This record gives sequence, C-alpha cells and structure tokens, in this order.
Amino acid sequence: MSIANITIKSGEIFKINYLRTFVSSLRKGEEWIISYDMIKAENITKRFGSLQVLKGIDLEVGEGEIVSIVGPSGAGKTTLLLIMGTLEKADSGRVTIDGQELNLLSEKKLSDFRNKNIGFVFQFHQLLPEFTALENVMIPALIGNVKHTRAEAKARELLQMMGLSDRATHKPNELSGGEKQRVAVARALINDPRVVFADEPSGSLDTNNKEELHRLFFELRDKLNQTFVIVTHDEHLASLTDRTIHMRDGIIDD
Repeated sequence: MSIANITIKSGEIFKINYLRTFVSSLRKGEEWIISYDMIKAENITKRFGSLQVLKGIDLEVGEGEIVSIVGPSGAGKTTLLLIMGTLEKADSGRVTIDGQELNLLSEKKLSDFRNKNIGFVFQFHQLLPEFTALENVMIPALIGNVKHTRAEAKARELLQMMGLSDRATHKPNELSGGEKQRVAVARALINDPRVVFADEPSGSLDTNNKEELHRLFFELRDKLNQTFVIVTHDEHLASLTDRTIHMRDGIIDD
C-alpha cells in the first residue's frame, strides 16, 4: 500500500475540482492522506503600551496536529494563543482558521465562529461554581442555540468519555482538581470544535492528573481529528507533541 501526503493551502481555488479528478484517478488499493493548514497566522504583531509583545509572527498548524508553544515568561506565548483564538486582537497581521480569514468577520459573526469552531482549556478550570459538571459542559452548546435535550445528551456523552459519568450532578467544589480540569475539557469539546487552544492546561495539576490529561489530549486527537495548540512550561508534555514552537522576545526562535 502506498501512502502519500498532499498539503492543500487554504484558499486555493482549484482544490475541489482538482481533488475530484485526483480521487477518481486513484488505483485500487492505494491510500492517500490529504491534509491542510487548519490554522495560519501571518505577520502577527501586538503592542501593549511601549512594550512590543509580538514582532511579526508567522505560524501554520496542520489539521489534526498537536503543537506545543514553549518559551520563557514574557515571550508572548499566551498573547499569540489568545490572538489565534480570537480572544485578543492583533495590531496587524491576519489569522485564518479552517479557511476562514477571521479579520474579515464582524464581531457577531466572529463570536458565532468562536462558539462553533474553537474550544479553550485554561490553567484554572473556570467552571461556574453554581452549576453542576453537566450544566457547565452544556453552557457553550446552549449559547450556540443547541436544543437543551441535544446539549444534555452530548454533555453526558463527553462526561462518560472523561470517566466522569458518576460526577455529572456534582458542583465544582465537590470535584477534585483533575476532575475539574476534565470537565473543562469536556466543555471545550461540546460544540465539536475544529481547534482546541490550551494555555498551561496541566499547570495546576499534580503529576498523576497531568499524565492523565496529557493522554486525554492525544486520545481526543486520534478519535476526533481535532487540532490542538498548547502553551506550556511542561517539558514532558512538549516532548510528546507533534511539533514544538520555541518563542523568545516576541518572535519564533528557530
């Protein structure tokens, strides 16, 4: 069996017709893996007052890739992640996710795009204390106007995947640190996002829970083909990812 990889750059007009012709011409028994850039950041700059935090960042992340971003504090890692995740605006440059140039969207359409296509996991779980684990997971789906019964069914499915079925009705103060973070991961996945951005996701966990969370990211990628971008100081986690991006003083340090 022969395997080939084809990279399709976002926005290439010919790609659909070309692929139809290409697929119809495959010989029986051949397997082809077709991938493309899920995330593309071009010439991203950001300044806070007199401090230039990002100095023209270019970065591409492929579909289904798990990429870690590492570097010293103040290197611009989290700022870059927030800009790619649409939670922060760049001063210049553009970000494209799954072929959609985000700079061209209105605030309303950008919010809708974020809700449907992007999941977030932060160092601290950010669960709402007055809601149960199940309700916390459901919230992004309900914001996206998913019917309550459907949102609940999907949330229960995700909690089961996380090994938390028996904790669904518990509130955050009744959960362990590792359980809270797994609930946060389930919440990030409720809308089947194309991309998950994680900022120091295991930073507040003990060793056992760190290992469990790290394994979970790779299992999710293998099951759902989601793209992960992870900012971390954890050298072990970074060593496990498909690719590690090193940042220093607002630039990618090759």
